[in-house]
Amino acid sequence: MFIVPKTAGGRPWLLGSLVAAGLISAGAGAWFLNAVAPETQAAVANQPHVPKRPPVEVVEALPQLKERLDRLAANKQFIGGVLVAKGDQVLFRQVYGKANYEQDTPFALDTRFRLASVSKQFTAVAVLKLQDEGKLSVNDPVCKWIEPCPDAWAPLRIHHLLSHTSGIPDLMAQAEWGRIRVTPRTPQELTETSAQYRLQFEPGTKVRYNNAAFNLAAQIVSKASGQPFETYLEQSILRPLGMKDTGSDVNDDAQGLAMGYGLFPAGLTPQPIANVSIVAGAGALYSTLDDMLAWNRGLHQGHVLSRKAYADLIADHAPDDMPKRRGPHRAYGYGVYVSALGERTSAPFSDRQIYHTGSWAGFRNLVSYQPDEQVTVVVLSNNYHLRDLVLLINQQAMAEALGRPVPAALAR
Repeated sequence: MFIVPKTAGGRPWLLGSLVAAGLISAGAGAWFLNAVAPETQAAVANQPHVPKRPPVEVVEALPQLKERLDRLAANKQFIGGVLVAKGDQVLFRQVYGKANYEQDTPFALDTRFRLASVSKQFTAVAVLKLQDEGKLSVNDPVCKWIEPCPDAWAPLRIHHLLSHTSGIPDLMAQAEWGRIRVTPRTPQELTETSAQYRLQFEPGTKVRYNNAAFNLAAQIVSKASGQPFETYLEQSILRPLGMKDTGSDVNDDAQGLAMGYGLFPAGLTPQPIANVSIVAGAGALYSTLDDMLAWNRGLHQGHVLSRKAYADLIADHAPDDMPKRRGPHRAYGYGVYVSALGERTSAPFSDRQIYHTGSWAGFRNLVSYQPDEQVTVVVLSNNYHLRDLVLLINQQAMAEALGRPVPAALAR
């Protein structure tokens, strides 16, 4: 029998309808089980598997997407890279603009981009992998792993850190955020700063997006594994998946990174101060189009986590009484969202997608995955101010890959 994950004060987004239909049984066709291909559902967390890597070459087999991106690039409205794949078959791979305009460096198909908050799912997966290894539990008190630990954190569980339900004030809600933003910090210094504040709400009762919590989660990974967070991530997750172009830039030693930009009245302006040390567990990773395809294939096909841990990853951990938001319901997983993202477009489509956005230091990203058809869409841009366009491109690509009507705009 498949074990439905526990959620502290929340619920898996599909659980109610599954129970009502009596589907929680051996062989059930739950959506989150189908997200893992039948031939790999028995894969165990400690079994390394390097997904097949397609050749890195230009592919433009989605004509509507090609026409739109060519037009946007010609008008200098989009810079970055786009990859679309169905299973292991790449349907689209192309880059537009330059990786560095000051150095006149064109993009390559394997240029490295800062992932920003797309990094959060890697931190969550590292925690869940350690749980699979028997080294911790998401139900562990945070104070079991963080010392000294303030009294206010006594009710906190690792679960709360990963689900944005901790109540810890986020970095941007802390005093002197402007100075913090540009000042390198160690993980211990970040923890000490967060520990100075009271919780904003009782853990598990609200959702509030939280970078500080993911920094704490990364520190717990380090304590439980006995290795620096970045080392555990590289040796236990990235290397087995063959993700040689993905890593952390906490020490500012990454090579081949694109420059991030912002669009200001003076024009496209470089944003060279990344200081990802302050988002070590929340937004410090970099990657490439094809490494993100390898990540989606490995993660969602059962080559990284056990089935139970994967179900925990994509379950809805938001409180039941969470206020309604505009648009389709968004489930808060561990470092990922699950939603019918296509309903936010002018030609809405209801396919459930697992995704996360990212924005930091001049980058704007969206990586999404539709599990039923195993469609991956990766949009990585080095222009911070392209939020809506990155979302639209991502969903236009998803729609065309799925054979749905391609939206012309976002819903208003």
